[in-house]
Order: sequence, then C-alpha cells, then structure tokens
Amino acid sequence: MGESKLKHLQREEMLLSCAGVQTAGGRVRVRWETDSAATPMGQLAYFIEFLTLTGLWSCWQDRCPLSYSSPNAPTKADVLGTWLLSILSGHRRYSHVTTIRCDGVNPGLLGMNKVISEDALRRALVAIPEDNGVSWLDGHLRESTAPLLDVPWILDIDTTIKPLYGKQEGAVVSYNPKKPGRPSHSYHTYLMAGLRLVMGVEVKAGNEHSGSHTLPGLLTILDELPAHHKPKMVRGDCGFGSDGIMRELEARAQPYLFKLRLSKNVKRHIERLFRVSGWCDAGQGWEGIDSTLALTGWEDTRRVVVLRRPLRGEMLVAQEDNGQQLLGFIEADRKGGKRITGYEYAVLVTNLDHEILSLGQLYRDRADAENAFDELKNQWGWGGFTTHDLHRCQLSARAVAVIYNWWSLFVRLANPEARLEAMTSRPWLMSSVGRRTEHAGQTTITLTGQHAYFDKARQVLMRVSSQLQTWMSEAAEQSNAPSVWLRCCDHLKRTIAAIGPPAPLRLLIHHANRVG
Repeated sequence: MGESKLKHLQREEMLLSCAGVQTAGGRVRVRWETDSAATPMGQLAYFIEFLTLTGLWSCWQDRCPLSYSSPNAPTKADVLGTWLLSILSGHRRYSHVTTIRCDGVNPGLLGMNKVISEDALRRALVAIPEDNGVSWLDGHLRESTAPLLDVPWILDIDTTIKPLYGKQEGAVVSYNPKKPGRPSHSYHTYLMAGLRLVMGVEVKAGNEHSGSHTLPGLLTILDELPAHHKPKMVRGDCGFGSDGIMRELEARAQPYLFKLRLSKNVKRHIERLFRVSGWCDAGQGWEGIDSTLALTGWEDTRRVVVLRRPLRGEMLVAQEDNGQQLLGFIEADRKGGKRITGYEYAVLVTNLDHEILSLGQLYRDRADAENAFDELKNQWGWGGFTTHDLHRCQLSARAVAVIYNWWSLFVRLANPEARLEAMTSRPWLMSSVGRRTEHAGQTTITLTGQHAYFDKARQVLMRVSSQLQTWMSEAAEQSNAPSVWLRCCDHLKRTIAAIGPPAPLRLLIHHANRVG
C-alpha cells in the first residue's frame, strides 16, 4: 500500500473515531488517539531522575547476570524496566504487565526500547542463573541500606506466610493462619526498623517457617556487617525466642529482645511472680518485674521480664490446636470474694541491661515492623508474582524488596516528616496524566493532575529534583567528592534526626536514647 493511501486510510479512521456519543450532559465528540505518547504515571519521571542521578538504575543493569545469545532478544533495560514499572504499578501477577504496554513515556525515560510481554519477562527470569541472581539482588539490598547503618538501628526479623493456589515448588501444607489447610510459601524477612527498609528476604517452603529456618539468613547478615554497622538490637516475636537462636547471638555478643511463648513452664513462672512485690511501671498501662528463668532445653539462665496489664471488660480467650493461647494467658485474683481482676501477660527474654520501662516500649515499637510486612504483602508484590519454580519466586521477592527500598527513600526525600505507605504515596507522587511532545529537538512531558494534592506534589517533586541536580553538580565539580547516592543518604540521616516520625517510630533519636 502506498504512503498516500495509508495516510488516507488513517484520516478516515480518525474521522470515524470522532463520532459523537450521547451523555446526560448532551452529545459530545470522542476522539481516539492511538499514536500519541502518554502515560497514567506521569510524575514517575522524577523517580526515574532519582534512580539515574544516584546511579541505582545503571548499577542494577550492569550487574544483572542476564545474557542472551539471540540478536532479537530484548535488552537488559527492557527486561528490568518492565519489571520495575510493573512492581511500581502495584502489580501482583505477571499477566498485569499487559496494562503498562501502552505507556509511551516512561519506558523511553528508562532507556528502554519497549515494554516486553509477560511471557518474555517470565522467560528472562528463567535465564538468570539462580545463585548469581540471588547474589546480584542481595547485593543491591545491602547497598540500599549500607550508608544508613552508621547510626543506632534495630533489626526486626519475622516470617510472613503467603497462601498458594496452584502447583508451585515448595507449596506445602503447614502453618497458615489466614487459610488453614492451604499450601503456602514462607517469607523470612530482615527489616531495618524505623525506616522500614528490607535488608534481606528468603522464600522457603511452607513447612520451613520456624525461627530455625530464619537463623542462617540472620547470621549471614550479621556476619557480613562491619562492627560499627551492626544493629544495636535484634528483635522478634515468640517464634524466635528459642535457645538455638539466642545462643548464636550471645556467641556474637549481639543484643536481642524476643517474646516467649506462654508454655506451661512460662505460665508456672508467671504464677510464682503473681503476688511478688516489686512490679513497676512498664508504660501504656503495663507493669513489669525482672526475673531469671532457665527453661527446659536452655543451656543457660537468662534475664526474663514479665509484663502484665489489667483487663477491662470481658475478653475471649481462644486456644490454638497446639495449645498456645491465642489472645493471652489470664490470671484471676479474687478480691473480697466477688471482684475478679484479670491480667493479660507478655514475657520478654533479653540480654540487654535496660530498665523495664524501656524494654516494654522497645518491644511495643515492633508493631511498626508489622506494618511494613503487611505493606509489602498487600500493597507490593509479595502477595503475588508466583511461578511453578521457587527460583523465580526468590528473584521476584528480592526485586520487590529492592524497588520498595528505592521508592521508600525517594518518598522520604519528598516527605521527610513521616513515612508514607504505597497506598498513599503512589497516587500522590506517581499518578498523573503525562503527555510527551517533541519540538526542535526538545522533549517535553506535560502533566495533568488526577488528585486534589497535585499542586503539593508539584512543589515537593520540584524541590527533590532541584536538590538532586545540585548534588550532581557538586559531585562533578569536586574531586573525590561523595556520590549523589551518599549525599542523599547523609541528607536523609540529618533530616530524620532533626524531624523524625512520630515518637514510637523514631529511628535515630528515639532508638538511640534507649539502645545506644
């Protein structure tokens, strides 16, 4: 078909697409533009600038152990860019990649030729060698947190269960609190408290959910860190208060704070202390008492802090299949033969020498880490991106964690007053209609707001962009000057130390005063 005929057909199609539609407000004309370059994530250009100037994007590509022999294969930028855009969009399935294939703006900003298909992305992950791929992503997880570790910080550890609905490798029926009887994977996570940055994640079979399966990854992280970067404390729930974990930490002189299960021997210990004097304030309605305990199977006697608070009203006490109390262990104290005072108990084990008030608050602060695990599972890709083989699940979990860290730090640059979850930060700092036009060799992206805080987003993103470009100029002008990435991390440390999130979430001052 000749060029003139092709233009004639395109003109006719455009005229047909301008046909009017009848609406409640009257008849309107609708025009379909299939060739224009637009995106629903127009503000993402500022995040791409952050990745570019800090070198995070180029390093991620350069170290990727993906190689193709076919000249028709997609480039690394195409594969990793598609992966990045999909995760940032909040996708949970590879099939969701189809929704971003018409993005005509952001792929070009990342140096991509195109957004590849979901099948091409799956095949690309298969082509990445398992050991090399894990080392590559673990290295980026370490580097995304390393410049921030020279201040007092806490390492939270936890295990998250992900139910599965197909025939995946490692899908085993085991402990599953949300879907009993459903096969699952277990995600063992190591989190930097306060900033909520992921330091490591491992995907294991559903029956490998206990603390003993978390221990190897924990020791790897601790042993790799230099002395001045080690956490002031390792913190975990009752799944990690076992003798094996505590002995390994004690051998490394690593402080820890764990919660104990309310086993029969722990309950007997509570009964012995019930009427003992010396209970002191532990904050937020709790009172505590210091003691020592040597449970069966423990090689040493350890410091144990028993916390309790009176129950108000009625409290249902359920019991799990393993005999563990679900909502708490309650003691009853009869006063005057009529009144019954019930208590809710929590028992902490630690090798710290802090007073009870500080220990109680330090453990309650762990609730902030639970929010991060919930965000990663429900607002990012940990609840999906499942394949038949465990290898690609490992890579996807780590990739989600890396991109989550990058986005979290970028959002803190834009909003240093408090940390925002993806449910809030994505619409605010990412979503706007972006239209790309080119004229006289100049590319322009025109943004149109989609939310009420568009003007505030414009102000903070322009401020972040200006700061990044200033750091870039200073790094280029000075020899042996810190990189933009290091300047960015130093700025975050100073800013958060001066402003900080709400009191229970403080990383630098709040935790330093208690742990340092």
